[in-house]
Amino acid sequence: MSSDPSQNYSMFNSQALIDVVGDTTDAALKASRMKQFIGALGGRVFSWAQRKSLFPLHLGIKCCALEMAAAGASRFDAERFGVFFRSSPRQCDVLLVNGPISKKFADPIVRLWEQMPEPKWCIAMGECAISGGPYYQSYNILEGVDTVIPVDIYIPGCPPRPEALIDGFSKLRQKIMRIGTTPSTDREDDAPIIVGED
Repeated sequence: MSSDPSQNYSMFNSQALIDVVGDTTDAALKASRMKQFIGALGGRVFSWAQRKSLFPLHLGIKCCALEMAAAGASRFDAERFGVFFRSSPRQCDVLLVNGPISKKFADPIVRLWEQMPEPKWCIAMGECAISGGPYYQSYNILEGVDTVIPVDIYIPGCPPRPEALIDGFSKLRQKIMRIGTTPSTDREDDAPIIVGED
């Protein structure tokens, strides 16, 4: 048996071995420019998958929640457009706010937003979520959800029809195609889209 310390492979733990193999592979990919190709191809595939399967949070606040439910029901069937409502924020990528946000409910909305993985998007559905609606300048209602979280799509109406919600998801797909799957913290200069404004 050799007692040479350079030959002692039992010193490698699994993380050190992964680091060595990862550094070697990374250097080889950079040298052959394959890393850029894989990054661009992977980004396009991820962007395609992101826009073809949107997972909004199944959250109903007030009367616009009935229109959201109608959009997911059999007559309008949002699932045929790749919109699948989920009940856990950790499985969702779209926060669909559909009612007035009271100051007491602002913290839970922000907590739900922070629990969602990046890239994530926000849709404000209805006048209450956009500006407070009939509760405008009320003592306990926020004047729009955009005061606490960034909004990507506005769907005006009181309440908006299910077709408008499906159109809002279509506009969100176009936005994802245009700007890619950048994290929500890096999209400050991107203007939100208003459904019905052409």
